[in-house]
Amino acid sequence: MDAVMWNREPIGGPFALTDHNGLRRKDVDFRGKFLLIYFGYMFCADICPTDLQVISSTVDGLGPSGHMIQPVFITLDPERDTTSRLASYVASFHPRLIGLTGEISQVAAVARAYKVFYRRVYDERSSNYLMDHSSFIYLVDEGGKYVGFFPPGTTAERMIEIIKLHLPNAQGP
Repeated sequence: MDAVMWNREPIGGPFALTDHNGLRRKDVDFRGKFLLIYFGYMFCADICPTDLQVISSTVDGLGPSGHMIQPVFITLDPERDTTSRLASYVASFHPRLIGLTGEISQVAAVARAYKVFYRRVYDERSSNYLMDHSSFIYLVDEGGKYVGFFPPGTTAERMIEIIKLHLPNAQGP
């Protein structure tokens, strides 16, 4: 947590995962765009959908500057969140949202690079499991450098204000 809150160690880095269309995507594929990266899972009942909706509202709320933002959803549950399932899931939030998955070890490496906490939690009353996870929205600049994070509960309006401070040619708040 200290690494994310106080920038005490590097956050982010290279990755190679598979997108919701089955295409191999690397972090360098997104150079030239700012990234809003969210780690979660499709079976999340409330927090993940809410945060993805806020990301979508942020991209749209940026108006013409929104084209400079690439929203990215990285699953923490690659066993259930297959590419075909991700395709329909991300489409329900924003047409430009990219869903990424991979082997368990690949997802774990990216989560570790972004200092994401997550773990599988079993419910004694069900055969299903949940994923307990941190809920930060990461902002990465057009060169792939970590800029900062938005904590849970950040509104789209506040995200827009902050992002505009970093976008070239964007009008301030």
